Amino acid sequence: MDVDLRKLRYFVAVAEQLHFGRAAERLHIAQPVLSRQIRALEEELKAQLFVRDKRRTELTAAGEQLLADARPLLAAAEALRRRVGRAARGRDTFTVGFMPGLIVTAAVRALAQRHPELTVEVVRTTWDDQVEVIRDGRVDVGYVRLPVDQRGLRLRPLLTEPRVAVLPTEHRLAGKEVISIADLAEDHLLQPPDAVPEWRDLATELREGRREPEPAFHSVEEKLEHVAAGQGVVVLPLSVASFYTRPDLTHATVRDIADNQVCLAWDSARRSPLIREFVAIAEG
Repeated sequence: MDVDLRKLRYFVAVAEQLHFGRAAERLHIAQPVLSRQIRALEEELKAQLFVRDKRRTELTAAGEQLLADARPLLAAAEALRRRVGRAARGRDTFTVGFMPGLIVTAAVRALAQRHPELTVEVVRTTWDDQVEVIRDGRVDVGYVRLPVDQRGLRLRPLLTEPRVAVLPTEHRLAGKEVISIADLAEDHLLQPPDAVPEWRDLATELREGRREPEPAFHSVEEKLEHVAAGQGVVVLPLSVASFYTRPDLTHATVRDIADNQVCLAWDSARRSPLIREFVAIAEG
């Protein structure tokens, strides 16, 4: 049996929304059509994927497994489409993704000089998509900041850098060059607690059960606006905080938390000589 990628896309939309109506809107199709496609997929797989009643929709164990497997499969299909499309248009390109605060100019320039016929492009990524752009083929190799979901990827460590607490200039710790994570125990962290486990283990707001959910930020700039407004603090790699210097913010090195690890990452299924060459250049 061949798995229909269109049905898989429909399934992922429902699994992510856990609501057939919202998933249908996202897919721009009618809800009855979506329901029929999901039933057809369940029949093909001989497995129930959702438990559904009038109040909620939930994934079954089979649905959870399919969601875990479907996302990389769909990303791989999209990557294939992108690469074949570029080849059909006669474009010989190599694309490098990079996270904020990282400078990749030297390696990109070196690859371009070795291959004058090659168009070398760069794409700025975020915490949310730094791995996704590798899996779906938007980039050939990416400079990523750990932790990331490493399934289906190869990683090559490049460097580490200290992390700093970014604070508004009126903060009680402003002016200090080095602080301890315990100094931030009373502060509100504008990041998921697991992003700074050392803070999570000491945080007063977590211990007392009064932490509010953090906003859904889409960029470093959004985080920094909230810090400047006095709504909390963030912990960032030093290069990021330095790159986004502004007069109403300051930062202090946090001496007793783990450094941030920067790696090169690429799709483990690819055997591109250009990827191998770029990794060697970046390591050098």
